Amino acid sequence: MRKRTLRAYCLSMAIVRLKIDVSGTVGDQAWRELKQFDQIQSADFGPQFGSGGRCNHSLQAEHQKGEWIGAEIRLQTPLLAQYAVSHYLEQDRVLDADVVE
Repeated sequence: MRKRTLRAYCLSMAIVRLKIDVSGTVGDQAWRELKQFDQIQSADFGPQFGSGGRCNHSLQAEHQKGEWIGAEIRLQTPLLAQYAVSHYLEQDRVLDADVVE
């Protein structure tokens, strides 16, 4: 019974994908400076969630104009995911936010 309950919980999780403008920042600075939605279960940032292309600069150099990196936010319900999309889209560095079906 416990296994089924855990599986049902995992299946009900909602995912929001973000495109974050990283231009003019270094490393994951843009991600760290975002105001995160209060009810997230987990959040991850990195090119595995999409990017505007390969960074052609050193890790200590600023990202160039037009560079973006993706992020994935997990929430407990689809309704919370919709609220999270609104929350993130209000922030200057967030270029796009969508609920993943």
